[in-house]
Amino acid sequence: MCGIVGLFTKNPAFEDRLGDYLSSMLIEMSDRGPDSAGVAIYRNPTGKDGVKLSLFSADDDYPWRTLAKELGKELGDKISIEVRASHAILVVHEDFPVIQAWLRHHHSELKVMSAGNTIEIFKEKGLPKDVVERFNLRDLKGSHALGHTRMATESAVTTAHSHPFSTGLDLCLVHNGSLSNHNRLRQVLAREGIEFQTDNDTEVAAGYLAWRLREGASLDEALEAAIKDLDGFYTFAVGTRDGFAVLRDPIACKHAVLAETDDWVAMATEYRAIAVLPGAEKAKIWEPAPAQIYSWGRA
Repeated sequence: MCGIVGLFTKNPAFEDRLGDYLSSMLIEMSDRGPDSAGVAIYRNPTGKDGVKLSLFSADDDYPWRTLAKELGKELGDKISIEVRASHAILVVHEDFPVIQAWLRHHHSELKVMSAGNTIEIFKEKGLPKDVVERFNLRDLKGSHALGHTRMATESAVTTAHSHPFSTGLDLCLVHNGSLSNHNRLRQVLAREGIEFQTDNDTEVAAGYLAWRLREGASLDEALEAAIKDLDGFYTFAVGTRDGFAVLRDPIACKHAVLAETDDWVAMATEYRAIAVLPGAEKAKIWEPAPAQIYSWGRA
């Protein structure tokens, strides 16, 4: 099962309502994924010298402010922090590998959900409606976002196993379907230095794209290679700093719908999630073709 939603704003006026619109779309996919839900939203760029981290703690009373002060003292810099339920968004003026190494050494209890210039990830166990309310997702503004509702079939129901998965800076992936060769690919990618936090097959697909991009491929080129190298059936929605892409496998047995107006581009597993958007009744609507890449972005 599982449900995917995505929204890319073409009209800046829609950016103020991005979280609200995406939340409504996510809730429409509740019966396709009642186990957990999550979103990746692209907003508030940090600038060239900053990196934004989405961190997760299983402790509801985690001392996030103390962490920020400790890290700021270590770096000699003021750390900005925004806490939303079990997650916190830190903006740090330092290279990500340095921050990652420091966190592993001093705070291994924390999980890095994403890192980059604009990406923020919020995901948790529970019904999509509850996840939306817990993180207060409706008030988020941004340029584009992806969401996922999960019905766990191949791995545990935990926050870490929830989608989206991010394995590269400002890169995330949500997935409906199943990969048959993910264990072999995991071994290959691990030898290439790609790290994984779970046994979820979707994280392997995200790691594959991160590896291809690291090797110099464009997103379209990485997805073209994925058609050959990833075995299974799937619908992918991929987020990047500047946009997003959609890809179905060559058989395309998993549902997907795309829609576009002058104001936005949206995708969802079912049309009912798109129908909640303003202007949906006038949108160009189509089913993405098998093994064809659809992408939108900003210069």
